[in-house]
Amino acid sequence: MKNLLLIFFTFFTLMSCEKDSAENLPLIYSIEGKWLFDMGADLPNTMYEFKDGIRYTYYADSNDLSLAYWESLNISDAIPGTNDYIFSDNILTIDLNFGNIGDYPLIFECDGNRINFQDPNSPDRYDWIRLGADFNDCN
Repeated sequence: MKNLLLIFFTFFTLMSCEKDSAENLPLIYSIEGKWLFDMGADLPNTMYEFKDGIRYTYYADSNDLSLAYWESLNISDAIPGTNDYIFSDNILTIDLNFGNIGDYPLIFECDGNRINFQDPNSPDRYDWIRLGADFNDCN
């Protein structure tokens, strides 16, 4: 009986340590995917897609700026020219071409579906919204 209690206590202790350490890990979000440039009350007219180290840019060429419109676009619809990027430790580094490099600290909100894009050279805040994200429960 003592051995059974000892095994149970050891198992419980190990499981609770695993749970505690997993809860203390920082959340890691990905930049990969499609993001709409949030213009506040206006409808977005720009989308960025981050895929395999390349940023693609899309501009609206339609009056229909619905979710279905943005979801219908693929890489062949992007504007000519791309930008290489690296995303590490919540810093987005974009090669803007011609020797220009942008380093942007990102603050993820709403379970990684909104980016508070803090441009260190601009006092204004602007956001990117992950395409298709549901913000009903997001504060």
